[in-house]
Amino acid sequence: MRISSLHPILGAALLVCSQISLAENASVKITSPADGSKLDVMAQNKLVYEVMPGPQGDHVHLYVDNKEAAILRQLKGSYALATLSPGQHDICVKVVNKSHTPIGVEQCVKVTVN
Repeated sequence: MRISSLHPILGAALLVCSQISLAENASVKITSPADGSKLDVMAQNKLVYEVMPGPQGDHVHLYVDNKEAAILRQLKGSYALATLSPGQHDICVKVVNKSHTPIGVEQCVKVTVN
């Protein structure tokens, strides 16, 4: 009998604890652009980031509006963003494992392009 079938709350708690342990000592910090920034549509906009992948992470992926935009192999650095259309955009950096599966450690910023 599975523990999660014994008690739904206990099963959910174990799932959360296992996800926390997988992400232990992992972090993502986007230093630029800042959340809420306004970016110029004509400028070369740059992402600046720093990642600690933790024991389960291998590298990071960049997502723009929930679409994968790049694989970033450096754990600290910058990346020139492709031209973004005017409007609001979500930019996320997610830690992934060797199979390119997100481990649950990420940071996202919302920007407005004018």
